[in-house]
Amino acid sequence: MRLTILGCSGSIPGPNAAASGYLLEADGFLLGLELGNGTLAQLQAVRDPFDLDALAFSHLHPDHCADFSALTVLRRYHPEPPYSHRPRRLPVYAPGDAAWRLANAYAPNETERAETDLTDVYEFRVLAAGPLTIGPFELTAVLVNHPTPAFGLRITDGRSTLAYTGDTGPCEELDGLARGVDVLLSEASWTDAPDRPPGVHLSGKQAGELAARAGVGRLLLTHIAPWTDTDAVLAEAATAFPGVSAVSQGDVYDVVAR
Repeated sequence: MRLTILGCSGSIPGPNAAASGYLLEADGFLLGLELGNGTLAQLQAVRDPFDLDALAFSHLHPDHCADFSALTVLRRYHPEPPYSHRPRRLPVYAPGDAAWRLANAYAPNETERAETDLTDVYEFRVLAAGPLTIGPFELTAVLVNHPTPAFGLRITDGRSTLAYTGDTGPCEELDGLARGVDVLLSEASWTDAPDRPPGVHLSGKQAGELAARAGVGRLLLTHIAPWTDTDAVLAEAATAFPGVSAVSQGDVYDVVAR
């Protein structure tokens, strides 16, 4: 399994830094995971967007899905889309109201919405708690602690396993999600402090403690906000899980079994 970081800026894009977006590839199958602000530009820099075999969203805050409208324009209006060797409709796995919400983002007035529901270019499939199969990947979605319906994902290609927290505050579900995985891709939006709002995000300290409790092989931090000191977040996480690193836009990782 190969992980590519399209963007990793938390909550908003930063200077020359896209928000959340990742690629997972195994056995020739390319799965997009999130498509936040600025990530479509990064996707075009490293792959043909028409190479996507499926797309999944952990939740529908803009920093995780804002570039979906731009992808719609590309897929609908590119003068020579390679549909000859790709299905015209891209499977999209997302929380239950995604088809309506993403159509509203693309067509924000009633007249335009009456003419499009995006199903000419997408096949919407509901992401819910439990297992599902996407190409060679077996996913387990777990509802996590965030202001909107949001899921953490445990993903295996049968050889190695990655857990992705999505956006979440501390919750019991994260321990099962991350238990024993080869790589934990964890959000760490801020440094630890007693006055942080509950049920929103993890601190570096909380991400490190999660990795230690779960016995993961490797901890990668993502979704660090542009106004947050990345070195401070890393230092916090390292007190519980030495060897932690923060991902950067453009990074590529091979997720290998221990």
